[in-house]
Amino acid sequence: MARRFQFLSIIIALLMAPSLRAEVLDRIVATVNGHIILQSDWDDAVRAEAFLDGRPAEQVSAPDRKAALDRLIDQELLREQMRSSDFRHANADEVAQRIQEIRGQYPDAQSDQGWSDILKRYGMSADELKQRVTLQLDLAKLVDAKLRPSVNIDSDTIESYYNQQLLPQLKQAGAAEVSLDSVTPKIKELLTQQKVNELLVAWLHNLRSSSEIQTEGLPTDPGDSSQ
Repeated sequence: MARRFQFLSIIIALLMAPSLRAEVLDRIVATVNGHIILQSDWDDAVRAEAFLDGRPAEQVSAPDRKAALDRLIDQELLREQMRSSDFRHANADEVAQRIQEIRGQYPDAQSDQGWSDILKRYGMSADELKQRVTLQLDLAKLVDAKLRPSVNIDSDTIESYYNQQLLPQLKQAGAAEVSLDSVTPKIKELLTQQKVNELLVAWLHNLRSSSEIQTEGLPTDPGDSSQ
């Protein structure tokens, strides 16, 4: 009998251990074509997005959390496309440059210790940040390779933007006018990116329509596990 109670005590102690308790409380919040998205994935994504945007984690709202889950779903849909697509993946230099840009958002990150403290504040490690940045860049390259070739911005569209958008903005700001020729490349790239974004919305809509996605009954707040 004593051995039995001793065994039960060990089991209870293991279940109450912080690491194991976290696994017990983790749950499925969505499935995308059979791929599982866990509560912990969602929480990590919320913190990571706040970090990448340079926002305090405590300022993340419930709608922000819901939007983060939607982006996780879209990300998984694009990852499926990435596995079967031919495009140039991000290289180490591009990843390092992007991380430096993110680091530059934080004045306290000038020292290595300060940078490390900021990462810990958001519950991130340097390796996790590198993985997230790599995926972020890869997905951007996938979208660019898939959609940009179909975009054609003609000279009339560029001139229309110059006359109807750029010049009024410069006038309102009290800035000097610039010639159409000098800003044509920038206008063309801006309009191209806008069109790519529009095409991406349509592409994701089509991917969602042809996929099995389950999120019914989920709370808006990841911390609410009552449902």
